[in-house]
Amino acid sequence: MGSFLRVARNLFSSSFYSHLLKECRFAPSATNTIHTADVNSLSIAENNFTQQTTNNKLRSETQSFLTSGVKNYKLGFRRRPFRKGGEGSATNSTAVELALNSVVKIFTVSCSPNYLLPWQNKSQRETMGSGFVIMGRKILTNAHVVADHSFVLVRKHGSPTKYRAEVKAVGHECDLAILVVESEEFWDGMNPLELGDIPFLQEAVAVVGYPQGGDNISVTKGVVSRVEPTQYVHGASQLMAIQIDAAINPGNSGGPAIMSNKVAGVAFQNLSGAENIGYIIPVPVIKHFISGVEENGNYVGFCSLGLSCQTTENVHLRNHFSMRPDMTGVLVSKINPLSDAYKVLKKDDIILSFDGVPIANDGTVPFRNRERITFDHLVSMKKPNEKAIVQVLRDGQEHELSIVLRPIQPLVPVHQFDKLPSYYIFAGLVFVPLTQPYLHEYGEDWYNTSPRRLCERALRELPKKTNQQLVILSQVLMDDINAGYERLAELQVYKVNGTEINNLEHLRQLIETCNTEFLRFDLDDDRVIVLNYGEAKSATTKILKRHRIASSVSVDFTDTE
Repeated sequence: MGSFLRVARNLFSSSFYSHLLKECRFAPSATNTIHTADVNSLSIAENNFTQQTTNNKLRSETQSFLTSGVKNYKLGFRRRPFRKGGEGSATNSTAVELALNSVVKIFTVSCSPNYLLPWQNKSQRETMGSGFVIMGRKILTNAHVVADHSFVLVRKHGSPTKYRAEVKAVGHECDLAILVVESEEFWDGMNPLELGDIPFLQEAVAVVGYPQGGDNISVTKGVVSRVEPTQYVHGASQLMAIQIDAAINPGNSGGPAIMSNKVAGVAFQNLSGAENIGYIIPVPVIKHFISGVEENGNYVGFCSLGLSCQTTENVHLRNHFSMRPDMTGVLVSKINPLSDAYKVLKKDDIILSFDGVPIANDGTVPFRNRERITFDHLVSMKKPNEKAIVQVLRDGQEHELSIVLRPIQPLVPVHQFDKLPSYYIFAGLVFVPLTQPYLHEYGEDWYNTSPRRLCERALRELPKKTNQQLVILSQVLMDDINAGYERLAELQVYKVNGTEINNLEHLRQLIETCNTEFLRFDLDDDRVIVLNYGEAKSATTKILKRHRIASSVSVDFTDTE
């Protein structure tokens, strides 16, 4: 497993590496925190760390900064000589001056669903974060600041008044969100901040926001120490991020990091257990998010090739695949059947370059000032349905192939914010689609405490057709009709009356259109459930009443009826 390309893993699907997260949720406090526990064999950071995401959100505008057919190996980034911290950088006083009429405090009331009892919600909670005004009378913040929101208020600096805000767009994958405020009074005196560039190493930035410990605005100065693709804890994704040595605390999330009077990024998470290591979302990710919202009216996601790749650092491996000494690239191990790459690439292809940028044997591409980043960053910055040219080595022959890029959803969703879980109850049998939030209900150590087979399928299985779901029997609400079947909970359901099911809606249709005396379910381990259909249908109503469940189906099914 260690030979897999460190970042190309997430090109395959977000769930492929998401078992790194023992849990991804808000802590029950006045300001939310998101934690990831220690990582295992598929670690994207070899030093097994715990990340903590604070309460903020972020988004920006316009086009992707990487265009197809990039030929200069510096990838279009600005060239600038190496600077020591503070030289030519934003000062705290400048940051404060800019922030006073731009940065706002965000108050969120949210209510998360209960995935073990999907007809219920968990207790309401109140959290706080930061945000800032951008062009178009919008407020940019972090997605985790308004996740599962039911009510959002914003307050500008120096004002005692809180104004109602609406969430216009959310990108949980990139942890960014856009808010709008209708009140004309709120916009009086507010100025948008301008987006800048990616800072170089050792350049100073000032993080502005409303961290815990006080109610007034706070400015913290830090120095850029690293720029590379990083695990985004909230969305269980991997995108470019900037590491700084400034403390980013709960409440800072969504606030701007300012450099040279412009926004260099958005504060969004920190490294718990380490002193003053914080992360900000860089401008290219912000612009990709904003441009997608502006062009499509909603968040469209980040593209993926749908591949799992292996490095080719071993000389014998390269010789086996007929790679010349001057050739470098990565080996294609798996291909998502629903990706466009499935029609173009083959297992054991060697990808030599992406859009003209050569890929090294370790899966990296040139960045700037002798820095290197993994090539999936080039992929993620492409717009949906945009074409990319990949050069591959196949059976000793070089080929130049065109692939259409688009966001690819995993078979088992990694996160499901801002929506209620799906469920269907029949004769006390509770059926749900398998999701990682469902597994997270098993606690902080969910990777080890949740049902092993379900966990492995969630992390590794690929979809074979569109709209496919893994449907499981999550629990049995006891009754005479289902007595003896209670031990079959947490098993996957494969067939209903001999018909293989594709998703939860398909299972519901097969049950409700049954015209035989008996209803049969085929589950894991060759287990079988058989019910008298007429008696089971009659028992459903009384079981729902006994457990005070308003409906046998989730709201997403009732909305389509």
